[in-house]
Amino acid sequence: MDVRQGTMGASLKARLADMPTEALLQEARARRDDRGPARMTYSRKVFIPLTRLCADVCHYCTFATTPSQLPAPYLSVEEVLEIAREGAASGCKEALFTLGDAPERRYAAAREWLAERGFARTIDYVRHCTERVLSETGLLPHVNAGVLDQADYEMLRPFAASCGLMLETTADRLGDKGGPHFGSPDKVPAVRLASLEAAGRAQMPTTSGILVGIGETEEERIEALTALNDLHRRYGHLQEVIVQNFCAKDGTKMAGMPGVSDEEFLRALALARIIMDDSVSVQAPPNLNDARLGRLIEAGIDDWGGISPVTRDHVNPEAPWPEIARLEQICASAGRPLVERLTVYPRYIAEPGWLDDAIRPAMLRLADSEWLGRDSAWSPGMAEAAPSGPDSPLGRIMPGPVSMQLHALLDRAADGHELSEAEIVTLFSARGAQAQAVVEAADALRAETRGDEVTYVVNRNINYTNICTYTCSFCAFSKTSSKAGFRDKPYDLDPSEVAERAREAVAKGATEVCLQGGIHPRYTGETYAGILRAVKQACPDLHVHAFSPLEVHQGATTLGMSVSDFLSMLKDAGLGSLPGTAAEILDDEVRQVICPDKLTTQLWLDIVGAAHRIGLPTTSTIMFGHIETPNHWARHLLAIRRLQGETGGFTEFVPLPLVHMESPMYRRGQSRKGPTWREAVMIHAVSRIVLHTRISSIQCSWVKLGADGAAAMLSAGCNDLGGVLMNESISRAAGASHGQELTVDSLEAIAKAAGRTLRQRTTLYGRVKEPV
Repeated sequence: MDVRQGTMGASLKARLADMPTEALLQEARARRDDRGPARMTYSRKVFIPLTRLCADVCHYCTFATTPSQLPAPYLSVEEVLEIAREGAASGCKEALFTLGDAPERRYAAAREWLAERGFARTIDYVRHCTERVLSETGLLPHVNAGVLDQADYEMLRPFAASCGLMLETTADRLGDKGGPHFGSPDKVPAVRLASLEAAGRAQMPTTSGILVGIGETEEERIEALTALNDLHRRYGHLQEVIVQNFCAKDGTKMAGMPGVSDEEFLRALALARIIMDDSVSVQAPPNLNDARLGRLIEAGIDDWGGISPVTRDHVNPEAPWPEIARLEQICASAGRPLVERLTVYPRYIAEPGWLDDAIRPAMLRLADSEWLGRDSAWSPGMAEAAPSGPDSPLGRIMPGPVSMQLHALLDRAADGHELSEAEIVTLFSARGAQAQAVVEAADALRAETRGDEVTYVVNRNINYTNICTYTCSFCAFSKTSSKAGFRDKPYDLDPSEVAERAREAVAKGATEVCLQGGIHPRYTGETYAGILRAVKQACPDLHVHAFSPLEVHQGATTLGMSVSDFLSMLKDAGLGSLPGTAAEILDDEVRQVICPDKLTTQLWLDIVGAAHRIGLPTTSTIMFGHIETPNHWARHLLAIRRLQGETGGFTEFVPLPLVHMESPMYRRGQSRKGPTWREAVMIHAVSRIVLHTRISSIQCSWVKLGADGAAAMLSAGCNDLGGVLMNESISRAAGASHGQELTVDSLEAIAKAAGRTLRQRTTLYGRVKEPV
């Protein structure tokens, strides 16, 4: 019987208690390793000791004190915000509110201070402070306020992302006279279990745990862990269980107590991993175990809890936080790279019901595609330099082992085999040395397939209208009214103006003009054909790369023609190829949210396939970094790979990261801030690997990534820089700060930065005899 499937019987408890330590650790590691990607997580936090007053008198605590020892019973709102702002400036994402249990029950000074400011209880003041911190700093509050009831948790939900309450123990005897909890009514196990149950009913993501070494037995530890697991099985709200070792502190009644031995503590960690459900993380505080961090990893933990670059651990002030760089080295050596998470674990962000709508926008601003913490302040379109490094486009990578399973997966892809969705997600989820192995494999395939040349095309973008009937929530280009408040006014170019811009492009050496626009309500198939004819009449030898699949659908529908017949008409009029835009994410689960009135996945594939079958090649794209996850990326890549296997009509694959600044869905708090830098690198690299033998050219967008970002992608599997893009306007409308046109000299500098040579190409990847 799996110990996590029901309350344990006496024989099962005995089996665990009798299990040799190394066997126990081995089972814990195996269970941990089966939970998901190999990584260790932590939360970068700032510690806010809102009050050090407490109704309880635990015999090991130095945090709680008396009013006479404090300048004020509570921190003021201004003091709270000062600490929070310092944390935000240092890259923290969590504001940890720590305080004693309901001090107003014990101290008149607390009651009076609160009453003067209009608060009846400490928890009411906590709520006020969390609201201010969330709204003014963007940090996600996590509240350790002691015993609360369901109404308290529900009151906190709009402003506190998560809460914590250590169970510590289920041994009632530890509250007897002479025990560590004597005189502490809030430490009665039944009281704490009731509060934890209330958190479950309120759907509050919760941290709990046990305190090891205060006089309990191993059997009592097992009972406490089992009680926590039983609660989690009922409500699903325990995101992590902390196994904290007691450390004796001078000036307390337990100052001479020896604490727990190494073996006992490791066994407690292993028991937690074995007993708790797989959905629950097991954490150990690194600052209390600095000399044995590697050994803790071997005991089956997967998380280090909160670490602050700003504030000390006010509960354990004698134990400084470890340097994050040192912790990174230890984790990397163990084959489990250190990864920053948010105060709320990923599944509580992804699954409905756990996050209040009021706090979700702040969560999205800080999250990556796996609902972990963003890896830097970088976002696509920003003027800041990309955080790549001299040795890797990923930046600084700690050396560590790479699993044989990953090597085998990469070898299968290199041999041309189609990977499964789960295998592709494994590539996307790689971190540290494993991610570096993915990037190196991608670049090796690039060298094998395309050599060391970096290609580009001299082209001009002409967006003939920004008026659109569709309501894509990510699009900042579409304008329907000059009263909408956007910086760009609606426009609709006459075909003669489009033709004149094409002439200007040819005069500047362009071999291609790219024509795309919004879906104007008055446009018909004849409108598109008329624009095409005007351009070809003005510039007969110019390659026209035009009309997204959505525009093709619009044109065919308005003329009552089949898509194939309409495309044939355009081809006869001189259309050379189609941009594979409007793909966004080829998964209807995402499309229903970001572009519900747009083409379905299948219709996009059908239109592109029809173009291929009549001899019109297309590009292919993905627009990523909003609400989608790596699973959606994997499905998208597989759809592209499979269609290419049928038609062979894709010329290239172009990842397009969301530029979030002016995106309507971001401004409404409904999307992330585009992809992280790591994600941008990985999607280019994984695309190369997944599409190997099907699509040989992977392009990066300098408009969205910047020149230095594009140079980094050339070491992550990319071989093409796209075009000079005279008058690029879609990314600029979204808030990108990069230029609207890049000179050939600038493109050459990008290629040179990657140690490669630049060569001009045609739209269809032919050679241009004479450089322009």
